[in-house]
Amino acid sequence: MTNSNRIKLTWISFLSYALTGALVIVTGVVMGDIANYFNLPVSSMSNTFTFLNAGILISIFLNAWLMEIVPLKTQLRFGFVLMVLAVAGLMLSHSLALFSAAMFVLGLVSGITMSIGTFLVTQMYEGRQRGSRLLFTDSFFSMAGMIFPMVAAYLLARSIEWYWVYACIGLVYVAIFILTFGCEFPALGKHAPKDSQPVAREKWGIGVLFLSIAALCYILGQLGFISWVPEYAKGLGMNLNDGSKLVSDFWMSYMVGMWVFSFVLRFFDLQRILVVLAGVATVLMYFFIKAQPEHMPWFILSLGFFSSAIYTTIITLGSQQTKLPSPKLVNFILTCGTIGTMLTFIVTGPIVAHSGPQAALLTANGLYAVVFAMCLALGFVTRHRQHAVATSH
Repeated sequence: MTNSNRIKLTWISFLSYALTGALVIVTGVVMGDIANYFNLPVSSMSNTFTFLNAGILISIFLNAWLMEIVPLKTQLRFGFVLMVLAVAGLMLSHSLALFSAAMFVLGLVSGITMSIGTFLVTQMYEGRQRGSRLLFTDSFFSMAGMIFPMVAAYLLARSIEWYWVYACIGLVYVAIFILTFGCEFPALGKHAPKDSQPVAREKWGIGVLFLSIAALCYILGQLGFISWVPEYAKGLGMNLNDGSKLVSDFWMSYMVGMWVFSFVLRFFDLQRILVVLAGVATVLMYFFIKAQPEHMPWFILSLGFFSSAIYTTIITLGSQQTKLPSPKLVNFILTCGTIGTMLTFIVTGPIVAHSGPQAALLTANGLYAVVFAMCLALGFVTRHRQHAVATSH
């Protein structure tokens, strides 16, 4: 593979994460305006965004098989057509059913693109470099999550219709579409070169089960925690701005942590540092819940920093449980994480209704403790060390 080709594929991976981050995180900013547009209460409007999450979940799950049937370049180009149709549907229709369908299509497109982006990084980089590259790629999710809400706020403040926000997000896919030209993608399944050696199917091992549980519990714990921090802060007498700032501090620190750890991870064994990060994050979350309001910003900044590398390191270790990174294995762990996203309000909503926001935060803390336990157990069964030795010879 030429260096120019590798750079193009790497940028496609970066932008695939930016696309998903923009679509998921901008929801909270535009929801009120969309509810007004359809003359609906915000609470019922929020349910229609489940179609976006459902699209992401279904596409990541199915793409484990689609990658071996439909070439990656074809998928990305077809995704561009779907993106144009979905944004056009948002702009031209005043129907809630069509809005929901367009959201589902946007979810499908971003899920397919993100699973391809993840797979490309696991294919192009090996060993500890794979972990640091995946981490840097994932930082584009947070970066888009910081940039596009500001873009949305700028447009909405000037009375520009909310659907132009999605047109701006569509520009990320335009960049991906342009990068596919003159770019060679890894061939899989029946499209693989005829002279390539057939790879013996390798059993995943119990380590993949531990990592899948960790991925689900981590995402469910993280989103369950951060979703209820503003309500919890309000209950302690803090105002809405203070609660929002805690969330903003978390994501800012999270992004900085990703950049730092994308360099640091190269020097440590991934399983061991994952145990340390999961343990520290669990303790910091507990301290945040029990802290006085004036100390909470320090704990949430520390929590964002130390938890930033956990999810990508889980995916990296998963990809290293077999000699060659399998798209099905990587997508399986991604799917488990996305199930965590889907379950966020299904799990935490009833807990908050019954026992209040603090109970939801303590549940999230318990989920982080499960992540720590799974990462610790992984140390006894992981295969990443023997595969790292094999690839270095």
